[in-house]
Amino acid sequence: MSDPWSYMVSVLLGYFAIMNPIANTAIFLAITDGLSRIEQRKIAIRSTLLAFVIIALFSLLGKVIFSLFDITLPAFRITGGILVFMIGSHMLSGNPSVVHTPSDEDNEKSRDARLDIAITPLAMPILAGPGTIASAMNFSAGKDFLATGLSIAGIAIMCALTCFMFLSGEQFVRFIGESAIKVISRMMGLILAVIGTQMVIIGVQGAVKLSL
Repeated sequence: MSDPWSYMVSVLLGYFAIMNPIANTAIFLAITDGLSRIEQRKIAIRSTLLAFVIIALFSLLGKVIFSLFDITLPAFRITGGILVFMIGSHMLSGNPSVVHTPSDEDNEKSRDARLDIAITPLAMPILAGPGTIASAMNFSAGKDFLATGLSIAGIAIMCALTCFMFLSGEQFVRFIGESAIKVISRMMGLILAVIGTQMVIIGVQGAVKLSL
């Protein structure tokens, strides 16, 4: 690699554009609304840590994993898109989504049920979504060890930044107010639904190309 610093900047910019920690902070606040500060902190740390592990794993073994389970990226995009659309549609209507909100019965049985949203939808597919995984595989595929290391370092930095912004959500709420959060929640629901639809469209286009 001729210029590691330029490559690192490209990696960081690419991950920032795809993960979009600013928009994801609003999504985080929307789907953790009503949870205690301690639970929100645990969800923020778990989701970003899990996202890092997933993306780093795909950076190193992405093609092997897809081949092992006979999975294609278009299929992954379509499935993730459907999941994101379901979450977004429920947020848009102002109803809790069964996809990411445990039932009252679950909450009574175990507090860990509340923390499941750290796995889905936050860690996957919002943070470690098809686009992020595809980018990680692209940054690492067919390149030397240094490039792969820089790619993993880049995602570590981005996950740390995202976690910091998630943990700063309380100050964000104080700054803009509770009513604004409700408006943002509806807006993020619409955006998530559109993102989900776009993921499905791209996945279908990719599937069609594979079949030709």
